[in-house]
Amino acid sequence: MTTPTLSAALAALAAAATAAGLDPTAATEEGLVLSAAVAESNRGAFVDWCREAGVPTSAEAFMDAAVRGRRYRAAPTPLASQAAASGNARAAGYAHALAEVCHAAATLGEAGPAALGAASLAAAAQLPGTGRSAPATPPAADDAAQREFVRQAPAILTDVLARLHESQDRLLDVTRLDPAAGGAFPGLGGAPFPTPTTQPLPEEPGNEPASRRTVADDTPQPQVEPVETPAPEEPDEPEKTVEEWLAELDELIGLARVKTEIHRQTAILRVDSLRTKAGLKSPTMTRHLVFTGNPGTGKTTVARLVAGIYKALGLLSKGQLVEVDRSELVAGYLGQTAIKTAEVAAKAYGGVLFIDEAYALNGDQYGEESINTLVKEMEDHRDDLVVIVAGYTAPMAEFISNNPGLASRFRTTIGFDDYTDEELRQIFTQMAAKADYDLGDGVLDEFNRQLADQRRDETFGNGRYARNLLEAAIGRHAWRLREIEEPTLEELRTLLPEDLLDEHATSPEETPSGTVPEEPSASETSRRAPHLSDLTPPASAAPIEPVEFPAPPTEPS
Repeated sequence: MTTPTLSAALAALAAAATAAGLDPTAATEEGLVLSAAVAESNRGAFVDWCREAGVPTSAEAFMDAAVRGRRYRAAPTPLASQAAASGNARAAGYAHALAEVCHAAATLGEAGPAALGAASLAAAAQLPGTGRSAPATPPAADDAAQREFVRQAPAILTDVLARLHESQDRLLDVTRLDPAAGGAFPGLGGAPFPTPTTQPLPEEPGNEPASRRTVADDTPQPQVEPVETPAPEEPDEPEKTVEEWLAELDELIGLARVKTEIHRQTAILRVDSLRTKAGLKSPTMTRHLVFTGNPGTGKTTVARLVAGIYKALGLLSKGQLVEVDRSELVAGYLGQTAIKTAEVAAKAYGGVLFIDEAYALNGDQYGEESINTLVKEMEDHRDDLVVIVAGYTAPMAEFISNNPGLASRFRTTIGFDDYTDEELRQIFTQMAAKADYDLGDGVLDEFNRQLADQRRDETFGNGRYARNLLEAAIGRHAWRLREIEEPTLEELRTLLPEDLLDEHATSPEETPSGTVPEEPSASETSRRAPHLSDLTPPASAAPIEPVEFPAPPTEPS
């Protein structure tokens, strides 16, 4: 299958958004930032990206989009999460269109392994998760295949007949056929072609054979306009229940303390909602949360599940997750920050606004303006907006305590622990399986070796480290197979230990005692950067005569 151009993929994304009831303009914006984030490692990608996006060539605009889109290389976009939470039958079509945008972005500029790996994992991140419970009655495969055939048959037949047109003079123009009309083609609906009856019809006026009719009998027959039968609408999937969202939470690797707290919060809010519906008095419950922990510990993933749980409880109308940081809230001038923050909050109405490293808003008047705007938005839209702030533990505690408006609204803090080695291995394996990759013999051993060399402090990436390692491995795997004309299915799916190795990294290899390291070959010397020893002449070289420069002319006194 040919990879579409980015412009074609963006057009298909806008069409899929319209079909799913989403804003096509916002969908195109998501596609642009996601494609820039996928292609940012390709040399010259910004030129192709600007051309395909229809904007003036600007490396700055490209990198700005790439920075904003990096988070979606590991998680669904806001519209993708909104579509998945809505139960819309066309939500999967939007997710697949986003995946096509990722694959198209990998071809921008000079394609390299890093972009190929980023495209594979970003595409997998947009597709619906595996946590959804299976329906009680699975759809019949035959019915689905038949519907797909009916949908594609006219285009397939038109293409076939168009190809035959090169060798024939007269052909049926199938574009004039109504695929839903009777007798068009078998399998496209309607009655089959009429079969001649064995008994001749009685010769009544207007029913006699044409050879026996007179000219006066040939009265014009009324033209019957074909009736277009609209394609049947696919029924929407039932929205996920609270139990299904909690089951998806429980399937996450690790995070035992987080799961317990989310279950507790869900039970409290559920009872509070039932008391309100019953007309009983209920204490004012704050739904806003503080997530603390090191990077890559699953805070964004859990925030997305919280959005779904709150929607299933009836506390939110849409259930999307909008993830931002300081750069997307603060403007360059006073007065503009409030407008920018309010615009971001408006995108999150009906869902969850997730602010990563929220403490970055502390310390200046611009951040203070953004915080004050957020407090006002939380109050004005308290019935349909939830804010989750996240970051390191100590800075987050200072951030909340510095503003009384925040302290009164963020009363629940959930701590995220670092992953253990075994949990990181499970995360690595799970992400590979979701991206349709198998781990060959020795891959986990190589993963363990590299993991053991990592410094496990607050700068360690946790799950992000596993994802980055897998992303790079997928890129090297694709690069390794680039010259194989027809790789087998096993080769396409299987990652090898060598795919986890950075060819530019110098792995320390012990030289056996008593041996002299081999001199690099001429080709190796030409490939590496020149060293001081390369510029020193050998001892056997003839001495170089000193060069005497003439004295500068003396200026006249």
